[in-house]
Amino acid sequence: MESKLPTTIDKHVGRRVKWRRSQLDMSQETLAEKLGVTFQQLQKYEGGANRISAGRLYDLAVALDTTIPYFFEGAQVASRILRGVAEESDGFDAGTDAEAAELLMAFRAIDDLAARKSVLAMARELARNSKRAAAKKPKKRGR
Repeated sequence: MESKLPTTIDKHVGRRVKWRRSQLDMSQETLAEKLGVTFQQLQKYEGGANRISAGRLYDLAVALDTTIPYFFEGAQVASRILRGVAEESDGFDAGTDAEAAELLMAFRAIDDLAARKSVLAMARELARNSKRAAAKKPKKRGR
């Protein structure tokens, strides 16, 4: 029997719905109204908590003025990244690492080389600051 739980691809499609809606500067309420669903249902779609049926995906493509394949763009990259991170990390967190995959896809979409370098420099600096802060925290002792 097939699981009804959302898969990595379902979550990716939900993120792409949210991303496209944001690109169009459209509220959740507006998109939900176009689809004939509640904004809470749309939140579940975008968060990947609920799977999106084929018919609903078509409706989303029309409402967001895009194509159905748009929602799957980058899915293979995201899936490979998540598998790689899970294999390399004992502390794998699918929620956080899904954000990392989304960040990578957004980064790859930046055409301006100077902007890409700026984003990369900022990410490196934030990572260094985070490591410094973690190193300064006193370690908890077990009893």
